[in-house]
Amino acid sequence: MGLTDKREKVLKQMPIIKTRVLKSNDGKWLIHKTEITHIKPMSYYKAIFDNTVEVSEERIEDELAAALDVAA
Repeated sequence: MGLTDKREKVLKQMPIIKTRVLKSNDGKWLIHKTEITHIKPMSYYKAIFDNTVEVSEERIEDELAAALDVAA
């Protein structure tokens, strides 16, 4: 029994995860490496880069001090 088209589509969108477990050269350590690969179309990243958000800086010391006084 094969996979449904819907399931294949879901699997293609999932990241590729590779793991390796090995011993260090001196034998004292176990090294577990995990590599996660996400493959996304360039249009996805272009949409992110084109979405500009203006950020304004605000001083929050007074609000932070008030919040810490309330919590105490």
